[in-house]
Amino acid sequence: MSCLKTDAPDLARRAAAEGIAAFALVFAGCGAIVTDAVYGGLGATGIALVFGLVIAVMIYATGHLSGAHINPAVTIAFTLTRHFPRRDAATYIGAQLLGALAGALALLAIWPSQPGRLGVTLPSVGVGSALVYEVIMTAFLMFVIIAVATDTRAVGSAAALAIGGTVALDATFGGPVTGASMNPARSIGPALATGDLSDLWIYIAGPLIGAALGAMAYQLIRGERAAASAETPLPGPD
Repeated sequence: MSCLKTDAPDLARRAAAEGIAAFALVFAGCGAIVTDAVYGGLGATGIALVFGLVIAVMIYATGHLSGAHINPAVTIAFTLTRHFPRRDAATYIGAQLLGALAGALALLAIWPSQPGRLGVTLPSVGVGSALVYEVIMTAFLMFVIIAVATDTRAVGSAAALAIGGTVALDATFGGPVTGASMNPARSIGPALATGDLSDLWIYIAGPLIGAALGAMAYQLIRGERAAASAETPLPGPD
């Protein structure tokens, strides 16, 4: 995941890349939950690894095209910190939501009995505790994302591994607690496909708050209020 580069394709092509990446996230990640429910063998750690891997490979595949946000909370956090143009944010978010819904609908078509609830995120703790988990996990994730995407001193071309690793880390310890969404699109897609909207607000509010906090925390530590404009060339998984 990175900010928008100066040589990026036009908005429609970038949005298509975001939609495809979000589709892959839900189909592979939630598909791992379905696979574990039907066949077993993956467990919480295996599922977490799948989520981390699909994020990493989609960053490598689409980072140079769209910046590979794959997450409305990331897009909004980049916009708030002036690393992404506001005029493009709604299109990115719409593409991410559509891609995630398409991924969930594909799983529903294959598995109409909805094993594993098709990956719907549901908390195993109280809603307040679940919200705190989602805020903190997403803050961790966004802290890493904005570091590798906007700071030339960071890992550069290894951004995909750093971000995918953070997703896997969060999902390993947070998956059994909340489902470790960290991404409104990832939760909205399966929720709409299955009609299970219970506690969905946690997975919208938590990531939005957490991403904003993570982005602002890095900028504060970095010592810059506006590190780079949205048009500045930035390191990505080229």
